[in-house]
Amino acid sequence: MLTASPRWTLLFPLASLVLPACGDDSTGETSAGTALTTGETGTATTAPTTDTPTTDTPTTDISTTGGGQTSSGATTSTISDSSTGAVTITTTDATTTVDPSTTGSTGVSSDSTSGSTGDPPCPDGTIVCEGDTAKTCDGMGGFKNEEACAGVCIADVGCKLCDPGSTACEGDKVLLCDDQGDSLNPVETCDGVQGVTCDPDAGACVGACAPAALALSYIGCDYYPTVTLQYDLYNTSPKDNFAVAVANTSNKAVKITITRGVNNVAMDNVGPNTVKIINLPWVNELTKNNGPSVLVKTGAYRLRTDGPVTVYQYNPIASTTTNDASLLLPVNTWTGNYLVASWPQWSGIPGFYAVTASQDNTKVTLSPSATGKAVQAGGGVAADGTGVVMLNTGDVIEVITQTNGNADLTGTVVTADKPVQVIGGHKCTNVPANVSACDHLEESMFPIETLAKEYVVVPPVQVPNDKLDKAQFVRIIASEANTTLVFNPDQPVAKNIANVGDFVQIPTSTAKFVVTADKKILVSQYMIGQSGGFGTSDPAMIQAVNPQQWRKSYLVHAPTSWTANYIDFIAKDGAAVTLDGNPVAGWLPIGATGYSVTHAKLNNGGDGNHTIAADVGVGIAVSGVQNAGSYWYPGGLDLDVIPQ
Repeated sequence: MLTASPRWTLLFPLASLVLPACGDDSTGETSAGTALTTGETGTATTAPTTDTPTTDTPTTDISTTGGGQTSSGATTSTISDSSTGAVTITTTDATTTVDPSTTGSTGVSSDSTSGSTGDPPCPDGTIVCEGDTAKTCDGMGGFKNEEACAGVCIADVGCKLCDPGSTACEGDKVLLCDDQGDSLNPVETCDGVQGVTCDPDAGACVGACAPAALALSYIGCDYYPTVTLQYDLYNTSPKDNFAVAVANTSNKAVKITITRGVNNVAMDNVGPNTVKIINLPWVNELTKNNGPSVLVKTGAYRLRTDGPVTVYQYNPIASTTTNDASLLLPVNTWTGNYLVASWPQWSGIPGFYAVTASQDNTKVTLSPSATGKAVQAGGGVAADGTGVVMLNTGDVIEVITQTNGNADLTGTVVTADKPVQVIGGHKCTNVPANVSACDHLEESMFPIETLAKEYVVVPPVQVPNDKLDKAQFVRIIASEANTTLVFNPDQPVAKNIANVGDFVQIPTSTAKFVVTADKKILVSQYMIGQSGGFGTSDPAMIQAVNPQQWRKSYLVHAPTSWTANYIDFIAKDGAAVTLDGNPVAGWLPIGATGYSVTHAKLNNGGDGNHTIAADVGVGIAVSGVQNAGSYWYPGGLDLDVIPQ
């Protein structure tokens, strides 16, 4: 039996082929050409034609007749070779050649080169999949072996544990299949404390606090409050408390969980669009005495929530003498690259910076600046300020200056192979050294990736005469060597910074200006002490926020127990800004820079939360005074990566 294929050839004597003459209607049927039908025995029959004869011209040995249709509907064409007498009939289903020189009982042969039914057999050794079964082709249309896969079958590969690049869930872990398909490796842990779960369909952590759901800003769900050096008369509870303020940015209640290492410290809730103040025990290893440098295992608290919040730490929150506050940055914004802003040791009282890890086996490398090489050795840090320190989750390395000379950690570079938090400051200092009284300084450092080349610098207001500005010191710190500065209006300082970590300083000034640089810079500001003639409050510290990280909306907190709280606003000329729904007024231009500044006193009648909305990005700084004590921190910011 001849198996039909898309193209096949029949060879048999011309005499056995009956071709009706033109116009022959002996069958009672007409067609536009010649049609050939075949049975299973290979015998050919022809359908009659009407007016399309085979042609034989003297100029060619090949003639064609086309356009016919078989009884089954297949189209045909006929080619006559006058030199051999063979007739080839091609249809969409087959090609038939009638050869008068061929003999045999049927006169039919098949063209073995024309293929077989369906696709040709796969090459020997090729692996194909049928469901989860891998089959190896034998090259002849069959298979020489097969294997039931315990995992998945991948065409041309065979049985594997998983599809390369695919994801899956295993409890709270997101697993990623390696490039070979041989293993599923955990790449993310979905923190149930933050209300985050692993979605098996997405193969990722999902929820309001999932990394993919959080923007790079001061709003987050995972923080590490870290106690730092404080004057020893003001770092003991219950008289003075270290505390955190958790401000809920959402319209639903949020659960707060605070731990230290494996120990639960506090659990609480904060209502929609309100704030919760939580006192935390002092960590004496980090806050007492004047040194040496120290590594404290699980020295930091971990504060997690199941909804986005902002977190501020107060060191302490109620002291009337020495205190400051820091805007904490959520873990999802941390990096491994920081410049330190601090202050020189004063009267035997040291400056510091503290590095906190959120992951085990974090390698931290310390590279001191020109002024940062006078350090009290300890915790893996050398006396010259260098060190490579390994930290686990919640560990803190606090680096402390020597207590004499001009020791100043400002400009030190901190790098790590995993994200870390860096807080810089001073135990208690005068600003400047001959103006009393001393006050605690601290602030979270912004990652170098988020720094920029332009900043708008303005002083805070005086208290109680808040129609006047309070003087400040300003430091501009280089993140790269050979940095060139331009001031508008001009300021009486050097315009070139030679080395990484070097800085220029503008002393005791109420100047408002824009500073631009050809490389990224960090700008740190310090309030003058109360005996300097600019109001009652003593020193506090803040980092300036560059305009690229300004936001159109904020939720900020200012403690209502303080005597007075203020917000400094900076925006482009003509900006429309509201505070708690009311227009912010009193804007004054900053020279011809295109920026304006104003200050607003906050109402202490509420819960301490305040909302700001603007039609363009606006920079804000929050400050407060309590007798001589003061705090000063950025009200918030985005933390987008800015290219160098």
